[in-house]
Amino acid sequence: ADTPGHEQFTRNMATGASTCDLAILLVDARHGISVQTRRHAFITSLLGIGEIVLAVNKLDLITDSTGAFSQDRFNEIVRAFEEFSTRLPARNIRAIPMSALKGDNVVERSANTPWYAGPTLIEHLESVPLGGRRNQVDFRFPVQWVNRPNLDFRGFAGTVASGCVKPGDRVMVLPSRRTTTVKKIVTFDGDLGEAYPPLAVTLTLADEVDCSRGDTLVHPGNEPHVSQDVSAMVVWMDDKAPLVPGKEYILKHGPHKTPASVVRIAHRVDVNTLERSPAPALALNDIGEVAIRTSRPLVYDAYARNRATGAFILVDRLTNMTAGAGMLLDPSEADGGNWTSAPRATHLAPSAQVITPDERAKRLGQKPFTLLFTGLSGSGKREVARAV
Repeated sequence: ADTPGHEQFTRNMATGASTCDLAILLVDARHGISVQTRRHAFITSLLGIGEIVLAVNKLDLITDSTGAFSQDRFNEIVRAFEEFSTRLPARNIRAIPMSALKGDNVVERSANTPWYAGPTLIEHLESVPLGGRRNQVDFRFPVQWVNRPNLDFRGFAGTVASGCVKPGDRVMVLPSRRTTTVKKIVTFDGDLGEAYPPLAVTLTLADEVDCSRGDTLVHPGNEPHVSQDVSAMVVWMDDKAPLVPGKEYILKHGPHKTPASVVRIAHRVDVNTLERSPAPALALNDIGEVAIRTSRPLVYDAYARNRATGAFILVDRLTNMTAGAGMLLDPSEADGGNWTSAPRATHLAPSAQVITPDERAKRLGQKPFTLLFTGLSGSGKREVARAV
Protein backbone atom coordinates (compact mmCIF):
# COMPACT_ATOMS: atom_id res chain seq x y z
CA ALA A 1 0.00 0.00 0.00
CA ASP A 2 1.45 3.35 -1.06
CA THR A 3 0.07 5.87 1.43
CA PRO A 4 0.41 9.68 1.47
CA GLY A 5 2.54 11.28 4.13
CA HIS A 6 0.95 14.65 4.84
CA GLU A 7 -0.81 15.20 8.15
CA GLN A 8 -4.22 15.76 6.55
CA PHE A 9 -4.03 12.22 5.15
CA THR A 10 -3.44 10.49 8.50
CA ARG A 11 -6.64 8.46 8.07
CA ASN A 12 -5.44 7.24 4.64
CA MET A 13 -2.12 6.15 6.11
CA ALA A 14 -3.84 4.33 9.00
CA THR A 15 -6.24 2.59 6.61
CA GLY A 16 -3.45 1.48 4.28
CA ALA A 17 -1.28 0.22 7.14
CA SER A 18 -4.07 -1.61 8.97
CA THR A 19 -3.60 -4.85 7.00
CA CYS A 20 0.20 -4.72 6.61
CA ASP A 21 2.96 -6.70 8.31
CA LEU A 22 5.89 -4.48 7.30
CA ALA A 23 6.34 -0.76 6.75
CA ILE A 24 8.99 1.06 4.72
CA LEU A 25 9.62 4.56 6.03
CA LEU A 26 11.29 6.56 3.26
CA VAL A 27 13.65 9.28 4.49
CA ASP A 28 15.26 11.99 2.37
CA ALA A 29 18.95 11.96 3.35
CA ARG A 30 19.16 15.73 2.83
CA HIS A 31 16.49 16.48 5.44
CA GLY A 32 16.85 13.54 7.82
CA ILE A 33 14.16 12.46 10.26
CA SER A 34 11.18 14.74 9.70
CA VAL A 35 7.88 15.30 11.46
CA GLN A 36 6.30 13.07 8.83
CA THR A 37 8.73 10.24 9.64
CA ARG A 38 7.90 10.43 13.34
CA ARG A 39 4.18 10.55 12.59
CA HIS A 40 4.32 7.44 10.44
CA ALA A 41 6.54 5.64 12.94
CA PHE A 42 3.92 6.29 15.64
CA ILE A 43 0.98 5.18 13.49
CA THR A 44 2.73 1.96 12.45
CA SER A 45 3.45 1.21 16.13
CA LEU A 46 -0.19 1.93 16.99
CA LEU A 47 -1.27 -0.57 14.34
CA GLY A 48 1.10 -3.22 15.63
CA ILE A 49 3.44 -3.40 12.64
CA GLY A 50 6.54 -5.08 14.02
CA GLU A 51 8.86 -4.92 11.00
CA ILE A 52 10.19 -1.50 9.98
CA VAL A 53 12.54 -0.64 7.11
CA LEU A 54 14.22 2.75 7.43
CA ALA A 55 15.04 3.45 3.79
CA VAL A 56 17.50 6.38 3.72
CA ASN A 57 17.13 7.59 0.13
CA LYS A 58 18.95 10.19 -2.03
CA LEU A 59 22.35 9.47 -0.51
CA ASP A 60 23.80 10.12 -3.98
CA LEU A 61 23.37 13.82 -3.15
CA ILE A 62 25.54 13.52 -0.02
CA THR A 63 28.97 12.03 -0.68
CA ASP A 64 32.30 11.91 1.13
CA SER A 65 35.78 12.89 -0.13
CA THR A 66 36.13 9.62 -2.09
CA GLY A 67 32.83 10.09 -3.93
CA ALA A 68 31.10 7.31 -2.00
CA PHE A 69 27.78 7.84 -0.26
CA SER A 70 28.27 9.47 3.15
CA GLN A 71 28.37 6.90 5.92
CA ASP A 72 28.39 9.64 8.56
CA ARG A 73 25.12 11.10 7.27
CA PHE A 74 23.52 7.64 7.16
CA ASN A 75 24.62 6.86 10.74
CA GLU A 76 23.37 10.25 11.93
CA ILE A 77 19.88 9.58 10.54
CA VAL A 78 19.78 6.06 11.96
CA ARG A 79 20.77 7.31 15.43
CA ALA A 80 18.07 9.99 15.34
CA PHE A 81 15.40 7.46 14.39
CA GLU A 82 16.52 4.95 17.02
CA GLU A 83 16.41 7.68 19.66
CA PHE A 84 12.81 8.51 18.74
CA SER A 85 11.90 4.80 18.58
CA THR A 86 12.83 4.27 22.23
CA ARG A 87 9.53 6.00 23.06
CA LEU A 88 7.58 3.43 21.02
CA PRO A 89 7.04 -0.32 21.48
CA ALA A 90 10.09 -2.41 20.60
CA ARG A 91 10.21 -3.47 16.94
CA ASN A 92 12.63 -4.91 14.40
CA ILE A 93 14.22 -2.01 12.50
CA ARG A 94 16.39 -2.50 9.39
CA ALA A 95 18.12 0.63 8.07
CA ILE A 96 19.19 0.53 4.39
CA PRO A 97 21.21 3.24 2.59
CA MET A 98 19.74 3.83 -0.87
CA SER A 99 19.59 5.92 -3.98
CA ALA A 100 16.49 5.14 -6.01
CA LEU A 101 17.73 7.25 -8.94
CA LYS A 102 19.97 4.46 -10.28
CA GLY A 103 18.80 1.65 -8.02
CA ASP A 104 21.63 1.67 -5.46
CA ASN A 105 20.83 -1.04 -2.86
CA VAL A 106 17.29 -1.35 -4.16
CA VAL A 107 17.69 -4.61 -6.10
CA GLU A 108 21.46 -5.03 -6.43
CA ARG A 109 24.20 -4.14 -3.98
CA SER A 110 25.82 -0.77 -4.68
CA ALA A 111 29.55 -0.06 -5.06
CA ASN A 112 28.85 3.40 -3.66
CA THR A 113 28.29 1.99 -0.15
CA PRO A 114 31.38 -0.17 0.54
CA TRP A 115 30.81 0.39 4.26
CA TYR A 116 27.37 -1.29 4.18
CA ALA A 117 27.27 -5.10 4.43
CA GLY A 118 23.53 -5.61 4.92
CA PRO A 119 20.90 -6.75 2.41
CA THR A 120 19.40 -4.68 -0.38
CA LEU A 121 15.78 -3.60 -0.05
CA ILE A 122 14.47 -6.44 -2.22
CA GLU A 123 16.67 -9.02 -0.48
CA HIS A 124 15.31 -7.94 2.88
CA LEU A 125 11.67 -7.97 1.72
CA GLU A 126 12.08 -11.47 0.27
CA SER A 127 13.72 -12.92 3.38
CA VAL A 128 12.21 -11.15 6.38
CA PRO A 129 10.00 -13.53 8.45
CA LEU A 130 6.46 -12.20 8.75
CA GLY A 131 4.54 -15.21 10.08
CA GLY A 132 4.92 -14.25 13.72
CA ARG A 133 2.18 -11.60 13.61
CA ARG A 134 -0.68 -14.09 13.64
CA ASN A 135 -1.82 -15.28 17.07
CA GLN A 136 -1.52 -19.08 17.07
CA VAL A 137 -2.26 -19.53 20.78
CA ASP A 138 -5.71 -18.09 21.55
CA PHE A 139 -8.51 -19.83 19.66
CA ARG A 140 -11.10 -17.29 18.49
CA PHE A 141 -13.90 -18.13 16.05
CA PRO A 142 -16.41 -15.28 15.47
CA VAL A 143 -19.60 -16.79 14.08
CA GLN A 144 -20.65 -15.18 10.80
CA TRP A 145 -23.60 -17.36 9.88
CA VAL A 146 -25.67 -20.26 11.23
CA ASN A 147 -25.94 -22.76 8.36
CA ARG A 148 -29.23 -24.75 8.36
CA PRO A 149 -29.67 -26.23 4.85
CA ASN A 150 -31.91 -28.99 6.22
CA LEU A 151 -33.22 -30.47 9.47
CA ASP A 152 -30.22 -32.79 9.80
CA PHE A 153 -27.43 -30.20 9.64
CA ARG A 154 -26.67 -27.22 11.85
CA GLY A 155 -23.26 -25.63 11.44
CA PHE A 156 -21.61 -22.38 12.44
CA ALA A 157 -19.72 -20.71 9.61
CA GLY A 158 -16.90 -18.24 10.06
CA THR A 159 -13.19 -17.54 9.69
CA VAL A 160 -10.72 -18.75 12.30
CA ALA A 161 -9.37 -15.46 13.65
CA SER A 162 -6.59 -17.01 15.73
CA GLY A 163 -5.47 -20.22 17.37
CA CYS A 164 -6.35 -23.75 16.28
CA VAL A 165 -9.33 -26.06 16.71
CA LYS A 166 -9.79 -29.80 16.17
CA PRO A 167 -12.75 -32.20 16.34
CA GLY A 168 -13.26 -33.25 19.94
CA ASP A 169 -12.10 -29.91 21.41
CA ARG A 170 -14.20 -28.39 24.17
CA VAL A 171 -15.42 -24.93 23.19
CA MET A 172 -17.34 -22.17 24.94
CA VAL A 173 -19.87 -19.83 23.33
CA LEU A 174 -19.38 -16.23 24.37
CA PRO A 175 -20.99 -14.18 25.77
CA SER A 176 -23.47 -16.87 26.95
CA ARG A 177 -20.64 -19.12 28.33
CA ARG A 178 -22.39 -22.32 27.21
CA THR A 179 -19.91 -25.16 26.58
CA THR A 180 -19.96 -28.05 24.14
CA THR A 181 -17.65 -30.11 21.91
CA VAL A 182 -16.62 -29.64 18.28
CA LYS A 183 -18.05 -32.52 16.29
CA LYS A 184 -16.71 -31.82 12.78
CA ILE A 185 -14.87 -29.17 10.78
CA VAL A 186 -16.73 -28.97 7.47
CA THR A 187 -15.53 -27.39 4.20
CA PHE A 188 -16.62 -27.58 0.57
CA ASP A 189 -13.69 -29.92 -0.14
CA GLY A 190 -14.41 -32.24 2.79
CA ASP A 191 -13.93 -32.43 6.54
CA LEU A 192 -10.67 -31.26 8.11
CA GLY A 193 -8.62 -32.63 10.98
CA GLU A 194 -7.88 -29.12 12.25
CA ALA A 195 -8.55 -25.49 11.38
CA TYR A 196 -6.27 -22.49 11.85
CA PRO A 197 -6.13 -18.89 10.59
CA PRO A 198 -7.16 -17.71 8.09
CA LEU A 199 -9.30 -20.71 7.08
CA ALA A 200 -13.02 -20.16 6.51
CA VAL A 201 -14.83 -23.26 7.80
CA THR A 202 -18.08 -24.49 9.29
CA LEU A 203 -18.02 -26.06 12.75
CA THR A 204 -20.67 -28.53 13.86
CA LEU A 205 -21.16 -28.98 17.60
CA ALA A 206 -22.15 -32.00 19.65
CA ASP A 207 -24.92 -30.18 21.52
CA GLU A 208 -27.75 -27.87 20.49
CA VAL A 209 -26.39 -24.73 22.14
CA ASP A 210 -27.76 -21.26 21.51
CA CYS A 211 -25.27 -19.59 19.19
CA SER A 212 -25.86 -16.92 16.55
CA ARG A 213 -24.09 -14.40 14.34
CA GLY A 214 -21.81 -12.18 16.41
CA ASP A 215 -21.10 -14.80 19.08
CA THR A 216 -17.56 -16.15 19.48
CA LEU A 217 -16.33 -19.70 20.08
CA VAL A 218 -13.25 -20.05 22.31
CA HIS A 219 -11.48 -22.73 24.34
CA PRO A 220 -12.58 -22.79 28.01
CA GLY A 221 -9.78 -21.55 30.24
CA ASN A 222 -8.35 -19.40 27.44
CA GLU A 223 -10.99 -16.72 27.25
CA PRO A 224 -10.91 -13.13 25.93
CA HIS A 225 -12.31 -10.07 27.65
CA VAL A 226 -16.11 -9.77 27.68
CA SER A 227 -17.43 -6.33 28.56
CA GLN A 228 -19.76 -3.52 27.59
CA ASP A 229 -17.22 -0.96 28.85
CA VAL A 230 -14.02 -0.82 26.80
CA SER A 231 -11.09 1.52 26.20
CA ALA A 232 -9.55 2.00 22.77
CA MET A 233 -7.25 4.12 20.64
CA VAL A 234 -9.31 5.71 17.85
CA VAL A 235 -8.26 7.30 14.56
CA TRP A 236 -11.04 9.73 13.60
CA MET A 237 -11.96 9.68 9.90
CA ASP A 238 -15.16 11.71 9.64
CA ASP A 239 -14.60 15.03 7.86
CA LYS A 240 -18.19 16.16 8.50
CA ALA A 241 -18.45 15.90 12.30
CA PRO A 242 -15.95 15.40 15.15
CA LEU A 243 -16.11 12.64 17.73
CA VAL A 244 -17.82 14.02 20.81
CA PRO A 245 -18.73 12.21 24.04
CA GLY A 246 -22.36 11.21 24.24
CA LYS A 247 -23.07 10.71 20.54
CA GLU A 248 -24.18 7.21 19.61
CA TYR A 249 -22.61 5.19 16.80
CA ILE A 250 -22.78 1.66 15.47
CA LEU A 251 -19.71 -0.27 16.57
CA LYS A 252 -18.74 -3.04 14.14
CA HIS A 253 -16.39 -5.62 15.64
CA GLY A 254 -15.93 -8.46 13.15
CA PRO A 255 -19.42 -9.83 12.40
CA HIS A 256 -20.76 -8.28 15.62
CA LYS A 257 -22.66 -4.98 15.48
CA THR A 258 -23.96 -3.04 18.45
CA PRO A 259 -24.99 0.52 19.28
CA ALA A 260 -22.26 2.28 21.23
CA SER A 261 -21.46 5.70 22.62
CA VAL A 262 -18.23 7.38 23.63
CA VAL A 263 -18.37 8.06 27.36
CA ARG A 264 -15.26 10.21 27.52
CA ILE A 265 -12.06 11.12 25.72
CA ALA A 266 -9.11 10.23 27.95
CA HIS A 267 -6.58 12.19 25.87
CA ARG A 268 -5.53 13.16 22.38
CA VAL A 269 -2.07 12.19 21.09
CA ASP A 270 0.05 14.66 19.16
CA VAL A 271 1.35 12.24 16.52
CA ASN A 272 4.34 14.51 15.86
CA THR A 273 5.64 14.77 19.42
CA LEU A 274 3.77 11.84 21.13
CA GLU A 275 2.54 14.29 23.79
CA ARG A 276 -0.87 13.62 25.36
CA SER A 277 -3.32 16.41 26.03
CA PRO A 278 -6.97 16.74 27.16
CA ALA A 279 -9.47 17.11 24.34
CA PRO A 280 -13.22 17.87 24.32
CA ALA A 281 -13.51 16.26 20.86
CA LEU A 282 -11.51 14.47 18.17
CA ALA A 283 -11.46 16.14 14.75
CA LEU A 284 -10.55 14.65 11.36
CA ASN A 285 -7.24 12.71 11.52
CA ASP A 286 -6.96 13.08 15.30
CA ILE A 287 -5.85 10.07 17.34
CA GLY A 288 -6.88 9.64 20.95
CA GLU A 289 -7.82 7.22 23.68
CA VAL A 290 -11.53 6.95 24.42
CA ALA A 291 -13.84 5.05 26.75
CA ILE A 292 -16.79 3.40 25.00
CA ARG A 293 -19.96 1.80 26.34
CA THR A 294 -21.75 -0.71 24.10
CA SER A 295 -25.35 -1.92 24.21
CA ARG A 296 -24.25 -5.56 23.88
CA PRO A 297 -21.05 -7.04 25.36
CA LEU A 298 -17.93 -7.17 23.19
CA VAL A 299 -15.86 -10.35 23.11
CA TYR A 300 -12.37 -9.07 22.42
CA ASP A 301 -8.64 -9.26 23.00
CA ALA A 302 -6.30 -6.30 23.28
CA TYR A 303 -5.19 -5.26 19.79
CA ALA A 304 -1.54 -5.67 20.79
CA ARG A 305 -2.21 -9.34 21.58
CA ASN A 306 -4.64 -10.25 18.81
CA ARG A 307 -5.07 -7.99 15.80
CA ALA A 308 -8.04 -10.00 14.49
CA THR A 309 -10.22 -9.56 17.59
CA GLY A 310 -8.87 -6.22 18.79
CA ALA A 311 -9.94 -3.96 15.90
CA PHE A 312 -13.27 -2.26 15.24
CA ILE A 313 -14.86 0.61 13.33
CA LEU A 314 -17.42 3.21 14.37
CA VAL A 315 -20.20 3.87 11.86
CA ASP A 316 -22.34 7.00 11.79
CA ARG A 317 -25.95 5.93 12.38
CA LEU A 318 -27.40 8.56 10.04
CA THR A 319 -25.01 8.51 7.06
CA ASN A 320 -23.77 4.91 7.43
CA MET A 321 -20.23 6.21 6.79
CA THR A 322 -17.19 4.87 8.61
CA ALA A 323 -16.47 7.58 11.16
CA GLY A 324 -13.51 6.09 13.02
CA ALA A 325 -11.23 3.07 13.33
CA GLY A 326 -10.24 1.75 16.72
CA MET A 327 -7.80 -0.57 18.46
CA LEU A 328 -9.02 -2.06 21.74
CA LEU A 329 -6.80 -1.81 24.81
CA ASP A 330 -6.28 -4.24 27.64
CA PRO A 331 -8.28 -2.93 30.64
CA SER A 332 -5.04 -2.57 32.59
CA GLU A 333 -3.61 -0.30 29.85
CA ALA A 334 -6.44 2.24 29.94
CA ASP A 335 -5.40 5.79 30.79
CA GLY A 336 -6.26 6.57 34.38
CA GLY A 337 -7.23 2.99 35.26
CA ASN A 338 -10.99 3.01 35.91
CA TRP A 339 -12.59 4.21 32.67
CA THR A 340 -15.73 5.41 34.47
CA SER A 341 -13.82 8.18 36.24
CA ALA A 342 -15.17 10.87 33.95
CA PRO A 343 -15.41 14.39 35.36
CA ARG A 344 -18.95 15.53 36.08
CA ALA A 345 -20.20 18.87 34.84
CA THR A 346 -21.38 21.24 37.56
CA HIS A 347 -23.49 23.54 35.38
CA LEU A 348 -25.98 20.91 34.17
CA ALA A 349 -29.40 20.16 35.72
CA PRO A 350 -31.46 16.95 35.31
CA SER A 351 -34.56 17.02 33.13
CA ALA A 352 -37.72 14.96 33.65
CA GLN A 353 -38.04 11.83 31.51
CA VAL A 354 -40.69 11.79 28.78
CA ILE A 355 -40.66 7.98 28.55
CA THR A 356 -42.20 6.33 31.61
CA PRO A 357 -40.47 3.44 33.41
CA ASP A 358 -43.21 1.06 32.23
CA GLU A 359 -42.72 2.11 28.59
CA ARG A 360 -38.95 1.66 28.88
CA ALA A 361 -39.34 -1.80 30.45
CA LYS A 362 -41.70 -2.85 27.65
CA ARG A 363 -39.34 -1.54 24.94
CA LEU A 364 -36.28 -3.31 26.37
CA GLY A 365 -38.17 -6.48 27.30
CA GLN A 366 -36.94 -6.48 30.89
CA LYS A 367 -37.96 -5.22 34.31
CA PRO A 368 -35.24 -3.02 35.81
CA PHE A 369 -34.19 -3.09 39.45
CA THR A 370 -31.22 -2.03 41.56
CA LEU A 371 -29.10 -4.31 43.75
CA LEU A 372 -27.38 -2.70 46.75
CA PHE A 373 -24.40 -4.56 48.22
CA THR A 374 -23.59 -3.53 51.79
CA GLY A 375 -20.91 -4.61 54.23
CA LEU A 376 -17.87 -3.53 56.17
CA SER A 377 -14.84 -2.10 54.42
CA GLY A 378 -12.72 -4.88 52.92
CA SER A 379 -15.51 -7.46 53.02
CA GLY A 380 -15.44 -7.96 49.25
CA LYS A 381 -18.51 -5.98 48.16
CA ARG A 382 -16.88 -4.70 44.98
CA GLU A 383 -15.65 -8.13 43.88
CA VAL A 384 -19.06 -9.73 44.51
CA ALA A 385 -20.88 -6.91 42.71
CA ARG A 386 -18.60 -7.17 39.70
CA ALA A 387 -19.05 -10.95 39.57
CA VAL A 388 -22.85 -10.59 39.68
